[in-house]
Amino acid sequence: MDMKDRSQLLTEQRNPRTLNIDCKTTLEIIDTINAEDAGVSTAVQKEREHIAKAVDLIVTAFKEGGRLMYVGAGTSGRLGILDASECPPTYGTDPAIIMGIIAGGERAVFQSIEGAEDFLENGAKDIQQKEVNHRDIVVGITTGGTTPYVMGALFEAKKRNAKTIFLCCNKETTPHFEVDIIIRPITGPEVITGSTRMKAGTATKLILNMMTTATMIKMGKVYENLMVDLRATNAKLTDRAERIILTATGVNREDAKKLLEAAFGNAKVAIVMQKLGIDYQEAKKRLDAQGGFVRKVLQEI
Repeated sequence: MDMKDRSQLLTEQRNPRTLNIDCKTTLEIIDTINAEDAGVSTAVQKEREHIAKAVDLIVTAFKEGGRLMYVGAGTSGRLGILDASECPPTYGTDPAIIMGIIAGGERAVFQSIEGAEDFLENGAKDIQQKEVNHRDIVVGITTGGTTPYVMGALFEAKKRNAKTIFLCCNKETTPHFEVDIIIRPITGPEVITGSTRMKAGTATKLILNMMTTATMIKMGKVYENLMVDLRATNAKLTDRAERIILTATGVNREDAKKLLEAAFGNAKVAIVMQKLGIDYQEAKKRLDAQGGFVRKVLQEI
């Protein structure tokens, strides 16, 4: 399909179930939107094998010193930035390891930058500026599948031997060059014609959540279902870290607080200290030897 002809894209078609939405009551509008959203998880579920392959690629990249970069324009770019920005406080990751890149730069996060997405060379330039290399993974997010900025970024990443993932919500669009993985949740026509911030955007958010969450689990940043690598950088996260220690070890709240302090704010180390009756240095040493996996350290006994 000619990228300039978007009229045949599924996400640009009129939704026959919402033709009269402008005549409905407020509650009926809400019910209609909710009914349409109900199908999004099914569309994502059908892509689970591709998502799993993407996670395995990301885990390998991280172990080899690589980075994960989301590239998008508008809503797609903002969703990438959102997912990337949540990883450091939740999982204690370096902000330079997972990042979002948006057409138009930082200002485009808060307001639309008209035309920023229309040039292949802009995407390529941003990849060049990040000095993308063979260890990195670049995820191009374009729900319509036609955004020149994203295509330019992916093509430049491919030239640099980075792994590439193409995320879109249309069957009709595929890059003219080879990518490593295509994730294609088909969410159908939007409630409001062409408003891909709705169902397509929701599918994108779910997929990005899955990719980084599964990656963090595979990297040892979760014990049982607890985010043991969170950074206790504010009152809410300190409270959560203390409760995580309490839950994982069975100590009372006051002892959990003391353990967190003794572990210099590191919940993962505090758990190992308590469960094995060892000091900070020994707990950290054992965790480092097991790649940060709490369960593996505890199973050594």
